Amino acid sequence: MTATAGPLAGIRVVEFVGLGPGPFCGMLLADLGADVLRIDRAAEARKGYAKPPRNPMNRGKHSIALDLKHPDGVALALRLCADADALIEPFRPGVMERLGLGPDVVAAHNPRLVYGRLTGWGQTGPLASAAGHDIDYIALAGMLEPIGRAGQPPSIPLNLVGDFGGGGLLLAFGLVAALLEAGRSGRGQVVDAAMIDGAATLGATWFTMGAAGMLGPRGTNMLDGGAPFYDVYATEDGAYIAVGAIEPRFWAELIHRLGLAEDPVFADLARQHDPAHWPAMKARLAEVFATRTRDAWCALLEGTETCFAPVLSPGEAPAHPHHVARGTFLHADGLPEPAPAPRFSRTAAAVPTRPVHPGPAAAGGDTDAALAAWGLSPAEVEHFRDAGAVV
Repeated sequence: MTATAGPLAGIRVVEFVGLGPGPFCGMLLADLGADVLRIDRAAEARKGYAKPPRNPMNRGKHSIALDLKHPDGVALALRLCADADALIEPFRPGVMERLGLGPDVVAAHNPRLVYGRLTGWGQTGPLASAAGHDIDYIALAGMLEPIGRAGQPPSIPLNLVGDFGGGGLLLAFGLVAALLEAGRSGRGQVVDAAMIDGAATLGATWFTMGAAGMLGPRGTNMLDGGAPFYDVYATEDGAYIAVGAIEPRFWAELIHRLGLAEDPVFADLARQHDPAHWPAMKARLAEVFATRTRDAWCALLEGTETCFAPVLSPGEAPAHPHHVARGTFLHADGLPEPAPAPRFSRTAAAVPTRPVHPGPAAAGGDTDAALAAWGLSPAEVEHFRDAGAVV
């Protein structure tokens, strides 16, 4: 898709396919109007491998499949990079260099190109070439240990902290920043986005608090489930609600609406931030919240000054009236997926297409249209296809 709307309209990005964080970065850029060309693996195309057709991370992108072990495949990749503004590559350090597509080679063809490198451990350091996944990166970054309940092992926060927040989102931010600079200087550069760096950055406040002696063990602090006013509670029907009444006025409002103003446990609201009183407060709140269903608590507390929300599953969230009113979710083929974010007042992004070609998002599924959009003639496409460089 050649984007016609969004703040990144006119920006061309070559995305070498990888696992979640790389495609997520490409999705963020495509959502905001960039023309993203996904380069899939030739082996997958030869096997007829189809990516999930409704995966939001495939939306709004063209797809071609190149054999990067074929010299013509490398030549075509370099030609595409010569017309691009940015590149996303998710491989271990040295892989692109061995393919003949390292930053120095690409820069010789396009000195303005911003070269985005997304790894777990980074391009340098003793672990740079080691295998790993999200859980490993956030563990070493110090961001896994603080998450969880007191007396329990650390809780795994899906793969949101390393892969997506500390990886794909960090690279998207870095690419846009480098593109802004390239617009002034006329020169591209390499963006080294490491998930271990991104996870550490997300935890900036926690490192400072820990160094200052302001953190207790896991699960005993204000924001990790230790405090009664910032926690989740089970309801009568086995669901959960979330309370985040940190400020005294919100805490007072919550206690009032729960009918606990005269309860001796909450008689002195000034004790809110005294950890010595937290266990008794939590136990009493747990008793109270277990007396009604989640929907009943929503009827009483949702939209009030209590900092309250129901804990919704991914299947439930899109139907919530607030999301419906804002259009937080799209419904492609009857299935929900998050809409582009953030939102822009003047250069609003277009509603993302499904994968640009019809049918499932097959590896290399719209080669002809994709290469035509990037300036190749039908004869040139046939040349690369006959040579086996394009599948």
